[in-house]
Amino acid sequence: MTTFFEVLMPFSIIGTFGTTVYFFTKVITDYMLRKKMIDKGYVGEEAQSIFKTYASSSPNRYASLKWGLLFFTGGISLIIIDLIEVRPDSPLPYGVFTVSVSLGFLIYYFLVRKELK
Repeated sequence: MTTFFEVLMPFSIIGTFGTTVYFFTKVITDYMLRKKMIDKGYVGEEAQSIFKTYASSSPNRYASLKWGLLFFTGGISLIIIDLIEVRPDSPLPYGVFTVSVSLGFLIYYFLVRKELK
C-alpha cells in the first residue's frame, strides 16, 4: 500500500526540478538576447520597450489572493480528510483534496472577474 506521501514526493521533486530548469534557461536566454542586441547597437528606447512589454505584459495583481485561497482550501481539505474515516486504499482523500483546490480556483476566478468589471 502506498501512502499519500509516497505518491506526491516524485511529483514534487520532478516539478521543482523542472521549474528550476525553466527559470534558469529563461534568465540565460534573456541575458544572451540582451547582450546580442547591445553588440548590434540596438540600445535605443524602442529596443528597451521590447523587454519592458515582454516582462510586464500581464502583471498579476491578484497573485497573493490566488495562492492564499489555494493554500487555504487545500488546508481545509487536509483537515476534512483527517476527520473522516476512510480505508487506506480509498481514493476519497485525493478527490476531496482535488475538489477543494478546484473550489479555491473558482473562488479566485469569480473574485477577480468581479473586481475587473
